[in-house]
Amino acid sequence: MSSISVLIPIGSMTLTDQKEYRLKALSAGFARSHKSGVGKILPEEISGFDSLGTQAKINAVYQKLLTGWVPHEIDVHELQNLAADVTAAPAVNDWLTAALAVVGTAYSCFQAVNPTVPANKLHVYWKVSVETVPPPVNWLTFRTQGAVGNVVGLFDLSMLYTRQDTEGYFSEPIVYDPTTPYAVQATARIATGLAARVILGAYVFEPANTTVTR
Repeated sequence: MSSISVLIPIGSMTLTDQKEYRLKALSAGFARSHKSGVGKILPEEISGFDSLGTQAKINAVYQKLLTGWVPHEIDVHELQNLAADVTAAPAVNDWLTAALAVVGTAYSCFQAVNPTVPANKLHVYWKVSVETVPPPVNWLTFRTQGAVGNVVGLFDLSMLYTRQDTEGYFSEPIVYDPTTPYAVQATARIATGLAARVILGAYVFEPANTTVTR
């Protein structure tokens, strides 16, 4: 499946643009949750939903979200860097990379570990913010199957800094299915020896009224 990895600085976006990209991320997540069995979109919510193709499903969900609708069978919340949302999560619930020791080396955005999506959940990434000043990282890489797996998203954070922006939206959301091991890595442009605060905008989708404790 083809994809587009382009980072859009928030300074280039209107408030309407920002809302659209958030809704696109939610649409992709709800449609994929239905396909993956993480909750369901009921026939009475979107007629003929199961017969639609992948993109048509996403478009149908997007149009429903514009009306204020939310699926009855699927819950969504912001991703927390804790074991309830990310298996093998670090002890500190904060967005910190591993220490940036060598320029040009990619470091985990989850401190020293790589995450796995818990069973019966779905992760969708849609934006990034860099809080550390001066910005010590440039490339942001999303992979499947861990630190040396296939690249599914590659974004040049330098596009933010030239505009003096700290936040950018992804041209397409990055979606990870249940039980998928993956990596999100930031490449060091300055060898600070310290962790950087690279804050990822991400949603977690799960069955409604889940018994999983947060």
